[in-house]
Amino acid sequence: MLWLTASLMGTYFLIGQAIEWNHLSFGLTTGLFGATFYLLTGFHGLHVFVGLILQVIMLVRSFLPGNYNGGHFGVSAASLFWHFVDVIWLVLFSLVYLW
Repeated sequence: MLWLTASLMGTYFLIGQAIEWNHLSFGLTTGLFGATFYLLTGFHGLHVFVGLILQVIMLVRSFLPGNYNGGHFGVSAASLFWHFVDVIWLVLFSLVYLW
């Protein structure tokens, strides 16, 4: 259930990012700020998308009988990846939206 909830939250984030990009008054080619904004937020969105793929893989694997008998490296790796994405987002949010 947690994998599904987190996947839905990541999907919601990506949809929100797409909506935001569609309503901005500047573009990728309108100057240094526009290029930097799209590069940083787009790269973060790419990492969120990769995290969603990892989560869906873990969700599917959680239904396989005996999947975790050999350990839970995949779960740990996916969790660490999301912590990395969270920390980077805190930095990006502070630089792009607050500053």
